[in-house]
Amino acid sequence: MSGPLTGIKIVDMTTMMSGPLATMLLGDQGADVIKVETPSGELMRKVGRSRNGVTDSFQCSNRSKRSLSVDLKSEQGRSIVKQLLANADVLVQNFRPGTMARLGLDETAVRTLNPGIIYVSINGVGEDGPYARQRIYDPMIQALSGMADIQADNDTGRPRMVRTVLCDQTTALAAAQAVTAALFERANSGKGQHVKLSMLDTMVSFLWPEGMSPLTFVGDEGDPASAQLGGDLVYQTQDGYITAGAVTDAEWSGMCKAIERLDLLADERFKTADGRFSHANVRRAITAEEMKKWTSGVLLERLRDNDVPSAPVLARGDIEQDPQVKHNGVIVIQEDEILGQVRQARPAARFDRTPATPTRMAPRLGADNETILAELGYAATSIEELTRSGILGSPETQSR
Repeated sequence: MSGPLTGIKIVDMTTMMSGPLATMLLGDQGADVIKVETPSGELMRKVGRSRNGVTDSFQCSNRSKRSLSVDLKSEQGRSIVKQLLANADVLVQNFRPGTMARLGLDETAVRTLNPGIIYVSINGVGEDGPYARQRIYDPMIQALSGMADIQADNDTGRPRMVRTVLCDQTTALAAAQAVTAALFERANSGKGQHVKLSMLDTMVSFLWPEGMSPLTFVGDEGDPASAQLGGDLVYQTQDGYITAGAVTDAEWSGMCKAIERLDLLADERFKTADGRFSHANVRRAITAEEMKKWTSGVLLERLRDNDVPSAPVLARGDIEQDPQVKHNGVIVIQEDEILGQVRQARPAARFDRTPATPTRMAPRLGADNETILAELGYAATSIEELTRSGILGSPETQSR
């Protein structure tokens, strides 16, 4: 069955995480994504556990794509890419500002080849400005966007990082959404456009509704820290950890019943939602001590019976066996002739008529050189010569 983006061709000139993940999501939804790499391949091909030439890191951001390995420093290599772009719907690139211009592939140059193309530029902090020429990775954006401040230790005030590349991943989602919006607009206007987004802008926008909402009213600003939870809602039990939250009066009543502390309902400090918020640290300390008296299974059952939002805190290796995760089928195992059995998360959005599904595993470097160039009209002898001369990277051997 066709995906919702079947018929859309995307040239992917991105590396690392934000760009590759964005184009992978679009590939899962049916777009024909051609990943353009140098003959040595991008860094993520060398990071993580490897099986038959593909690392787990690369697989998780580059499935549902074809691979073209070409020397962009050569005139012939750039000519091949320009031919691809002439008939593409979308170009996504996340080079540092100025790189595409040096390659002769900046937005103005590409638009002369293809006026209707959606040209997407992803970068760290913006195309210009005081930080634009710096190398940027996820921790820099966590530091600049307020994320590290939001995560600051309650006792010491020391900023802390989130232990995953959340800024890259959030930017990927924003980029994928922007691509589909631009394609929709083009369907109405017939015109392409340049879509620009930075990781910094994405994260400030993403964090503002909750993490910075007290700064909204000019001249009447509040403390941004007041907009967030005072502490982690993680509680230790006799045999593990759970999370539970009581916001409404009914939920607070349910929690008191679950932990057998009905006396807390009469405590003046906790009778209202505002009071419970004002005395959050005291309240959580009391409930934390009570929860240590129970096993996770028994306590979670009692909390659910009393309609209190709660869940076990799962180790990553245990997620697949969680009954709700299993019911949803979010983690799938697929068989591949090169990689063997591959475990991965399916696309989150489920379309009832045009399902999104991984169309193929991440490609070996240059695996589709011949097919892609044949589609551009190159004869087999020409492709062989381009490979011999180093313009095309030699496709990696795909035997086990």
